[in-house]
Amino acid sequence: MTTRTRLTGMMKCLATTAAAGLLAVSVSGAAQASDPLPIVFVHGDSDSASTWIVQKWRFESNGYPRDRMFAVDLDHPGARSDDTVAQDNRSSTTDVASQLAGYVARVMLETGAGKVVLIGNSRGCQTIRNYVQNAGGAANAAALVLTGCVHHGVFVAPGAVMGSEYNGAGTFLSGLNAVSEVVPGLPTVTIRSDRFDLYAQPMGDFIGRAGQPTGATFDNAELRGATNIVLDGVDHRETAYSTRAFHEMFKVVAGHPTFSAAVTPEETPVLNGEVSGWAADRPTNLALVGAKVSVFETDPESGARMGEPVHVQIIGADGMWGPFEAKNDQTYEFRIEAEGFPVHHIYRSAFPRSSDLVNLRLYPQAKEAEGQAGALQMMRPRGYFGADDTVSFNGERASGLNDHEVPNGWKVWITFPEGSGQTVVGRFADGDVDETIAAKAWPVDGHVAWIELTY
Repeated sequence: MTTRTRLTGMMKCLATTAAAGLLAVSVSGAAQASDPLPIVFVHGDSDSASTWIVQKWRFESNGYPRDRMFAVDLDHPGARSDDTVAQDNRSSTTDVASQLAGYVARVMLETGAGKVVLIGNSRGCQTIRNYVQNAGGAANAAALVLTGCVHHGVFVAPGAVMGSEYNGAGTFLSGLNAVSEVVPGLPTVTIRSDRFDLYAQPMGDFIGRAGQPTGATFDNAELRGATNIVLDGVDHRETAYSTRAFHEMFKVVAGHPTFSAAVTPEETPVLNGEVSGWAADRPTNLALVGAKVSVFETDPESGARMGEPVHVQIIGADGMWGPFEAKNDQTYEFRIEAEGFPVHHIYRSAFPRSSDLVNLRLYPQAKEAEGQAGALQMMRPRGYFGADDTVSFNGERASGLNDHEVPNGWKVWITFPEGSGQTVVGRFADGDVDETIAAKAWPVDGHVAWIELTY
């Protein structure tokens, strides 16, 4: 029987048998523990390790050691249309499970730990489950935390597209769920939305199947035998990257509640990350060798550059653009030049703490900006824009929002007929999140501009 914990007001403690077993193997008192279990974070379809940057900061701010946390960057992160058929710049379920197995082995060798905690979002959940069930990973796992998962399918279509990783009746998911949905003896927690997850909807309106039943339900992210936690009102990505999700993850790993979800600043953050690109309609998560990254300090009010670049790097085989010593109260523009891509201008908030997950991804020219003299887009990689959120440019509600009940858009845009040079102040606010970034619009002729939200 499924155990469900619904959160109302203060977060409730996990009190089921599964939770008790989980806390027995968790790292009690992470702030005091000298040798806590390593955490391996696993991203979802078409995402990268960078999605976990804020959650890692929150763990660190609650005393969890930075050198015990790892986020895997899976190559070719988009799933194949048919898991059994090779597809350019797409990965099979075996591909990503194999990559995860190798990464966990390296973490265990590096840390000397006998087990790790695996935390995943979306496709990362199925990658983790495939690893522990079919690739010997259960012996290396102390606990699983699975968020915003598609355990029972984004859609359920018996006899059709059986090779789809996202068909609940397909070969892959049917195999994972055939005997036991959890590995006996392996503590497993799921975190899901009550009814706002884009990929757990009974109707296909938001996945290109308007008016068609999906066969899925709101509780598709739950597993029989797991401790299943429901977070009211969160979207697909917020099941993993929100403050509320952090509180639950930390309790699982540390065995006690968080001290705070606030990120404690460091005096001199050191930043780094991978530069990657795009191919065959999907991101690659592969090093974009030869790209040039220039980092500029910007005026937080206007987005204008404050002098010459403070860091310049030509990308080598490791794909990394740093390290770079930043100021924890300084906003930045990242200018990236790479063959085959528009010149990117990515504007970011100040970075409060060090991170090697400041990944820079290059995109092809957006269709929304085609033919416009000056354009800027704002993205939210760790959540979607909801109808009730504040999403604005220069104080005006952004155009291009999908104002549906279920949040299903991660970017918005603004254009200026007069061309580049316009100051654009982008803002996103929702609950405990309120982030504002000033940037400059650039002409679409060979340049694109992004405001990239952190929270």
